[in-house]
Amino acid sequence: MKIQWLGHSSFRLTESTGASIITDPFDPLTVGYDMACLPCDAITSSHGHSDHNHFKGVSGNPVIINEPGTFDVNGIKIHSVLTSHDTEEGALRGKNLIYQFRLDGVTVCHLGDIGEVCTPELIEQLIPVNILLIPVGGNYTIDAEQAKEYVDHIMPDVVIPMHFKTRRTELDIDKVENFLRLFDDETVIEHDADVLEFDRYDFDGAGTKIILPKRYKEQ
Repeated sequence: MKIQWLGHSSFRLTESTGASIITDPFDPLTVGYDMACLPCDAITSSHGHSDHNHFKGVSGNPVIINEPGTFDVNGIKIHSVLTSHDTEEGALRGKNLIYQFRLDGVTVCHLGDIGEVCTPELIEQLIPVNILLIPVGGNYTIDAEQAKEYVDHIMPDVVIPMHFKTRRTELDIDKVENFLRLFDDETVIEHDADVLEFDRYDFDGAGTKIILPKRYKEQ
């Protein structure tokens, strides 16, 4: 399976069959840079803010998934879990959907704009996870230290950070470096490709790696 970071919290997940999902498409006017207008079979949206539900930024005629439940899109298994966008059970910013995807035997978890603290009850609903897509910018989501706590409890094989400040982004969120410095240098990998490929046999449970696709440097 393949993962392509499109910017902010948006990824294109593609199975070997060609079926694909795009997560949280964003409005370029909100985020500060463009998102590639790619086709897909389905869009998942964690919540109704413009940097996560810009559906017209995706081409084709995809199914839109923006509610809790279990879904099957051309063989891709999707399960969504309702959580909070803040620490006040959604009273400040509303609710948030976490999505779990199963592609080619690989489990991917997209935490959306999770804002609530890490609890054993929530972790139990999510594990096991091969690839964790996690916000790290703080303010509107969990911050770097809280994200590290999620990583420590979920214990994924791979972490790809998202929802952080770039040189083009004026959103009041932190840079990814605040998150990266919480990990040993040897666990952080700056990849030289925009599209990352994974196989279920790649994961041996030996530890967690933090991977940054090439496009991170370009935004």
